[in-house]
Amino acid sequence: MRITDLMIQETMIMDLQATTKDEAIDELIASLNRSGRINDPVLFKEMIYKREAESSTGIGGGIAMPHAKTTAVNEPTVVFAKSRKGLDFEALDDQPAHVFFMIAAPEGAGNTHLRTLAALSRLLIDSDFISQLMSTDTPAEVSALFDAKQAEAAEKEAAKEKAKAEKAANAASGSTSNQQQNTSGMIVGNANSEDFVVAVTACPTGIAHTFMAEDALKKKAQEMGINIRVETNGSEGAQNVLTADEIARAKGVIVAADKNVEMARFDGKPVLQRPVSDGIRKSEELIRKAVNGDAPIYRSQGGNAKEEGASAGKISVGSKIYKDLMNGISHMLPFVVGGGILLAISFLFEQLASPENPIVQLLQTIGGGTGAFHFLIPVLAGFIAMSIGDRPALMPGMVGGLMAVNSNAGFLGGLAAGFLAGYVVIGLRKLFKGLPKAIDGLKPILLYPVFGLLIVGAISFYVFDPIFGSLNTWLVDALGNLGTGNAVLLGLLLGGMMSIDMGGPFNKAAYTFAIGVFTSSGNTDGAWMAAVMAGGMVPPLAIALATTFFKSKFTEQERKSGLTNYVLGFSFITEGAIPFAAADPLRVLTSCILGSAVAGGLTQLWSINVPAPHGGIFVAALANHALLFLLAVAIGSVISGLILGFWKKSPTLVK
Repeated sequence: MRITDLMIQETMIMDLQATTKDEAIDELIASLNRSGRINDPVLFKEMIYKREAESSTGIGGGIAMPHAKTTAVNEPTVVFAKSRKGLDFEALDDQPAHVFFMIAAPEGAGNTHLRTLAALSRLLIDSDFISQLMSTDTPAEVSALFDAKQAEAAEKEAAKEKAKAEKAANAASGSTSNQQQNTSGMIVGNANSEDFVVAVTACPTGIAHTFMAEDALKKKAQEMGINIRVETNGSEGAQNVLTADEIARAKGVIVAADKNVEMARFDGKPVLQRPVSDGIRKSEELIRKAVNGDAPIYRSQGGNAKEEGASAGKISVGSKIYKDLMNGISHMLPFVVGGGILLAISFLFEQLASPENPIVQLLQTIGGGTGAFHFLIPVLAGFIAMSIGDRPALMPGMVGGLMAVNSNAGFLGGLAAGFLAGYVVIGLRKLFKGLPKAIDGLKPILLYPVFGLLIVGAISFYVFDPIFGSLNTWLVDALGNLGTGNAVLLGLLLGGMMSIDMGGPFNKAAYTFAIGVFTSSGNTDGAWMAAVMAGGMVPPLAIALATTFFKSKFTEQERKSGLTNYVLGFSFITEGAIPFAAADPLRVLTSCILGSAVAGGLTQLWSINVPAPHGGIFVAALANHALLFLLAVAIGSVISGLILGFWKKSPTLVK
């Protein structure tokens, strides 16, 4: 497939008018939307900004490649655009971006399309080619240039494949280890050089930076006369996978990645872990350090690689705790949602029939305490532990979580057991580090499971379970006996927290608290679930109302995007409001927090219970006061929508 099959001329922008990064993204998305290549510009924009939050796609050298892979895309498309003056795209080299490629890939993009996008990414490493692009004046010239460049690359590839076949035919009894560059994953560099390094490149979406980093490392290695082998972890999965022999022979390993890659295989090797952008812009530095062994040594025990040395990366304690907690919650949520909704439906059938009804008994068995809900806290604890101590920590963490369930220590006891198990395994690694190498294989299958389980189990039994059991009982009793005024205040707080960061730590803290009470109270009445669900539904609904009734305050693109938020709001998907909050945080966040707080407080004033952890309007019928729940959501949404509508300035006035 030709690159120009994806880079269609009707979407090209030869004179980008934007002067800021946000305006450039909006202009590029508008081109996609006009051509019908995307079906949900709001979702697509959200995914673009999600990728930007991970690292800027302004890769330097005057190039920006914002991209997203999402169901909002109808057909794989690349929007080409030029800015003659250039603009600040927060590029890695702090230089203005002049050439833009917005990549829109559908969730189920085929291998042919993904390979074509990879080919595009590799072309952009060539600075001469970029200069030629800047001199074009029409979409036809851009297409012709790409077609010519791709044809040239195809000819070179064919020549390399021919040379490879001839060498293979002449080397039946010889070594074939030092071969010249080709794109099928063979070793690249100087055939006479003894310097050999291996690399892995990966980015979150796997459709752009992964392959640009691969090509940059290969080209630089060839210039330096160093042999290199590069594995890519793209959208198609791992390609050109490194062999054990290659890793053993390598003087060093480069991991240029913004997502997790398999690291245990690099045990004992000098490993440089850098962002994928460094693979593109700092390829010479990485290769030189890898060849010289100037990198921390990785030690892998039980499948988890740990760095030794001063250059190991560090993150804040708060960020680490949040990451570990979210790992547990993300794995627990399917059990919460699936089991909770089935359990809620069983309550509905119980009202219509009787507790002995076979359907009621079936649903309660599947979703309740002997089914999905039985796994909530063990899964939470296990995957918190695994995030900290990797696979050896999973089993003691899950057992600690199960002990918390059986002892009534509940959600809080499970949290404590999960963090304990993770750090116990880390401690055991350090304790057993000095043991003879001959018994390394016994550590993950014998020493860690036995000692990890014994330590976690003993501390849980004698310390955590009694303490958190009493605390959990007190908390549930206190919440159950709250007066109306205090309940309303807590409802206001939980509802407002759902809008502070719309899916971030505050939002997750409120939702996690409600889940904890929901799963520990014994009756799963869902009083606090009502508050957080109402609070979480308000922001997208408020955006939808404001864009509908205050049309002059929003651009045409924003009005179209606002319609999507009706569906997202009804579905309890708070994140639908993120693009609007990112564009105007003060007005949008303040308005939404106020409305969400009112909605959460009203659910407690009216004693509303929603016995389901997710679903929005689709589970409203399961509430004890369904109409009042919908009224609370409506009041909060109208308040936020009105505040935003009156407060927001017209597009021409927004600075």
